Amino acid sequence: MQIDWDRVRIYIKPGATDMRKQYNGLAYIVQNAMGKNVFDGSLYVFCNRSRSIIKVLYWDTNGFCIWSKRLERHRFPWP
Repeated sequence: MQIDWDRVRIYIKPGATDMRKQYNGLAYIVQNAMGKNVFDGSLYVFCNRSRSIIKVLYWDTNGFCIWSKRLERHRFPWP
């Protein structure tokens, strides 16, 4: 599958998100708290309270994918 990066939208969820949430929990936040369509191919970015972990949720034609990154020493800047 070829991704057209010029058309991909990225949405950031401000504030802290419980990083114990996985596919269904994050999709619920996208639809109910953010008011977005989780199946539209956009990237949805979440961060934990200490700003050391981010997760990116997206729909990939036949299922959800999550990218995750954890920092050992530094913190992500976050709104």
